Amino acid sequence: MLKPRSTPTRELVNLDGLWRFALDGGPGPLDTTLEAAVPASYNDLFTDSAIRDHVGWAWYQRQVRVPRGWAGERVVLRVDAATHQGRVYVDDVLVAEHVGGYTPFEADITEHVRAGQEFRLTIGVNNELTGTTIPPGTITVSADGRRRQTYLHDFYNYAGLARSVWLCSRPAVHVEDITIVTAMDGTVEYAVETSQPVPVRVRVLDAGGAEVAAGEGATGTIRIENVTLWRPGAPYLYELVAEIDGDLYPQPFGVRTVEVRGTEFLINGEPFYFTGFGRHEDTPVRGKGHDNAYLVHDFQLMDWIGANSFRTSHYPYAEEVMEFADRHGIVVIDETAAVGLNLAVASGLTGAPPRPTFSPDTFGEATREAHAQAIRELVARDKNHPSVVMWCIANEPASNEEGAREYFEPLVELTRELDPTRPVTYAAVIFATHDNDRIADLFDVLCINRYYGWYVATGDLATAETYLEHDLRGWADRFGKPIMMSEYGADTMPGLHSVWDTPWTEEYQQAYLEMNHRVFDRIEAFVGEHVWNFADFQTSHGIHRVDGNKKGVFTRDRRPKAAAHALRARWRSLADRKPQG
Repeated sequence: MLKPRSTPTRELVNLDGLWRFALDGGPGPLDTTLEAAVPASYNDLFTDSAIRDHVGWAWYQRQVRVPRGWAGERVVLRVDAATHQGRVYVDDVLVAEHVGGYTPFEADITEHVRAGQEFRLTIGVNNELTGTTIPPGTITVSADGRRRQTYLHDFYNYAGLARSVWLCSRPAVHVEDITIVTAMDGTVEYAVETSQPVPVRVRVLDAGGAEVAAGEGATGTIRIENVTLWRPGAPYLYELVAEIDGDLYPQPFGVRTVEVRGTEFLINGEPFYFTGFGRHEDTPVRGKGHDNAYLVHDFQLMDWIGANSFRTSHYPYAEEVMEFADRHGIVVIDETAAVGLNLAVASGLTGAPPRPTFSPDTFGEATREAHAQAIRELVARDKNHPSVVMWCIANEPASNEEGAREYFEPLVELTRELDPTRPVTYAAVIFATHDNDRIADLFDVLCINRYYGWYVATGDLATAETYLEHDLRGWADRFGKPIMMSEYGADTMPGLHSVWDTPWTEEYQQAYLEMNHRVFDRIEAFVGEHVWNFADFQTSHGIHRVDGNKKGVFTRDRRPKAAAHALRARWRSLADRKPQG
C-alpha cells in the first residue's frame, strides 16, 4: 500500500487534531463533551480510570470538508493505524473495517461525499485481544460486570488513533503499488501496479533531482550508472517516479543488498555488526501516539550513543519512523505484532498448570491466519525501505513446544514468497534452548533473548556469565547461523547506587551489560547486540513492575542512566564491525 504523498496529481488533507471522543456511540452524532488528540493513545489523556481501563469500542468523530477542487477525483480516507480494530463511517455509512493495530488501511469514499461539502467522519477503535488476534489476549468479566483484558506481552495495551488520519485525492486511473529490488551494480528491478491497464513510464532521479535512468513498461529492469549505495551511517536515496497519463507517484529507495553467508550478516557484501536496541513507541501522555519531536530526539540519542540499528519491538512502527531511518542510515529489523504466542509465560507468572500453546483450543489455524495477514501487511507497507534489512515474524514464541513447527513453517515460507531479498528471523525466548527449539533451522539469523543475571542468577554475574556462554555456544555449534542478542537487560532505578552487585542499581546495569559483552566478543558467530530497552516504558500493573519496565538505558523522558555512557564508549569504537574478544 503506497503512502499518501502530495504530488502534481495528488493532494492531501491532514485530519490530525482534536476529535470528539466517547466510549459509547456509533456512526450517529456523539453525545459527549470529551475531546481526544489524534495522533495519541486515549488511555492517558483523561483522569477517568474507566477510560484508561476500558475494554471494547471507543469512538472518535469530527466534521471534514472535501476541498472544492477535488471534483472529478477519487477521494480516499486513510487511517495510518487503529489499535487494534477499526471501523470507519462517512455520515452513517460503514466504508471500511480493519483488524490489526499497527498497519494502515484506507477506503475510497468518492461515492459518499461531494467536493466542497462537509461530512461527519466517525472512527471506532476496539482494543480487544483474543486467542485469534495478533497480539493475542484474553477477556474476562468480573463479578461486578466489568470486562477485563489480560495479555501475554510486557507492555501496556494502549489503544486509539495513535497515528495520522488523512483525506487524499487521486486520479480515477492511478498508480496503486510499486515494488523495487536493487543490486550493487546499480540494477533496479521494478514492478508498478495501476488501477487499470495503461502504459507506464519510470524515471530514476538522484538526490539532486537529476534523471539517471529511465524505462517503459509496468515491469522492467533499468540501471543506474556510477551508482551511490545506501550504507549504514551513510545513506543515499534515489527516487523512482512512476508515471501514467494523468498520474505520477515518486517512490524513494536506496540501492543496497542484504545477504547471510555462513555465520556473517552482510550489507552490500560487507560484514555488519548490529549495535542498538529493542525499542517501544511509548511516551508520557501520548502513549503509543506518534510524535515527531520524540522521533528526532530519539534518533539523536541513538546517534550520540553510537547505535547503528534497532528492532521494531514488538509491532510495526509508524511509517515516519521508517522513512527517518532511511534518510539517516539507521538499520532496522522490522517486526510483526506477534508477541505473546507462549502460554508457558502465563503459567510462569500465575502458577497455573501449563497448557499447550499451539492447539485447536489455544493458538491454531485462525491465529495463524491472522498472523499471516499481519506479515502480508507489514511486507506490503515496508518492502521498499532500504533501512529494513530483516523481517522478524514473532517475539518469544513457544518455539520449544509441540506444534511450533507446524505453526511457523508456513509463515516462514509466506514471508520468503512475499520478499525473497531479506533474511527472516524470530526472537527466541529463554525456555527455548539449542537442545529443544523446533524451528530455528527454518530461519536465516538466530535472534536470542536472554536475561542471565536478571531473571536467572539474579545478582550473580559470575554464574550468569557461565550460563550465557554455554547457552550461546550451544546455538552456534548446533545451527551454524549468524547469532545476535535481540534482548538483554536489567531493570534499573535512576539514582539508585551501590558499591556491591545490587540489582536495580545503575552500577549493576552497567556491570550486567559488560558481562554480556565479554561473552558476545568470544562467540565467533555473533553478529550483533540489541539492549533491552532503549528507554523505560509503560506496562500493565504488576508487583514486579514499578511504574512500568525500567530496563531502559534512558528514562521514559529520555535522560541517560550510567549504562548509556558505558554503551557509548563501546559502540562508538566498533564502526559496524564485530569487536575482537
